[in-house]
Amino acid sequence: MSRFGVRWPQPPLLYATERGHHPPKAVAAATALQIAAMFFAFACSHPADDIATFKVEPITFARRVTAEGTLKAVKATPVGVPQNTTTPMKVSWIADDGALLRKGDVIVRFDEQEFEDLLLRGREDHSTATNKFEKADAESSATRTNLKRDARLAQSELEAAQRFKFDDAEIFSRYARIEAEVDQTLASSRKRHAEEVLGVRDNLARVERDLISIEDRRAGIKIKQAEEGLQALQVSAPHDGILVLLRNWRGDMPRVGDTMWRGQPIGEIPELTSMQAEVFVLEADAAGLAIDQKATLFLEADSHTQFKGKVKSVDKVARPRIPRQPVQYFGVTVELERTDQKLMKPGARVRATLEVENQSNAFAIPRQALFEKEGKKLVYRKKNDAFAPVEVTIRRKTKTPPSHETD
Repeated sequence: MSRFGVRWPQPPLLYATERGHHPPKAVAAATALQIAAMFFAFACSHPADDIATFKVEPITFARRVTAEGTLKAVKATPVGVPQNTTTPMKVSWIADDGALLRKGDVIVRFDEQEFEDLLLRGREDHSTATNKFEKADAESSATRTNLKRDARLAQSELEAAQRFKFDDAEIFSRYARIEAEVDQTLASSRKRHAEEVLGVRDNLARVERDLISIEDRRAGIKIKQAEEGLQALQVSAPHDGILVLLRNWRGDMPRVGDTMWRGQPIGEIPELTSMQAEVFVLEADAAGLAIDQKATLFLEADSHTQFKGKVKSVDKVARPRIPRQPVQYFGVTVELERTDQKLMKPGARVRATLEVENQSNAFAIPRQALFEKEGKKLVYRKKNDAFAPVEVTIRRKTKTPPSHETD
């Protein structure tokens, strides 16, 4: 069996292959060229039996990453602001996060004062519009009556002027004939003017009624919004369960005084019979994460109970968990083999270990046994009473001692 020239207690592992050979895949990290030179000089000046060695044997090489997160129900009933309201809603009371609910229990109440004020304003505007309608109708009716009377009077004068003939020069003087023509023309003009003014007044009355109708419709919208808001002043639980309030990007939950909009999520009522974990893996550790990889979880509240599972999904893009901070994580959903309803609650914090790689029959060496010289990675193999440099290819590397990295 080959021996390489350094041994330390529980060193991080490097999985390596010798140049020209093709053993299983291995792990990687390099030390400085000076260390290699010092080691070679030390090996040449000391007997081979005095140098610590590391015996290379096939092992099961595993690479695992740790993650933190919380439990979440596989299925949950969402709770949000009612969809039938079109105005902002101000929270006046809200149930506590984690509260036990029965079907019909109130989850959140909204402030009714704004809707009562809106309803009052809407009714006042509607009453004002109604009074304007009545006034406009009365004024329009009086104006039409007067204009029609003027038109009838002008028509009567025109008919009277047309009934008598003043064209006989022997009987009527020239002055009388001219006066008769003027009276006829004036009566005709007065009639035409009265009819034209009547048409104009009718158009103005219609425009005025249209403007008042717009005001009345606005008042109707206010009344409708107020009535819808008053009908949606509270949200009740659709079934029994535990209330889990949602947190915003700052980590804050809804509270009294918050303004909420139609359809905005408030929380959820999870089904506690089936839970899953949502954990976050550092971007630097996420290489190789894939669906169906094995996972082991521990609850922070009970670190002695272990739960097995597998990776259900992995986010496509890394994102910061905290806004405006550069550290990014991949979100991972872990499907659990079992759910302990006594221990597991939505939102409970968990620590997970994800098995990213598990390679059997692997050759692993400590990092300290790897050297670099002239761009080549070397280990020193003991043969008889001497050490000979052997170039190796690094496949994989671990970050923790082998007691945590191998099965």
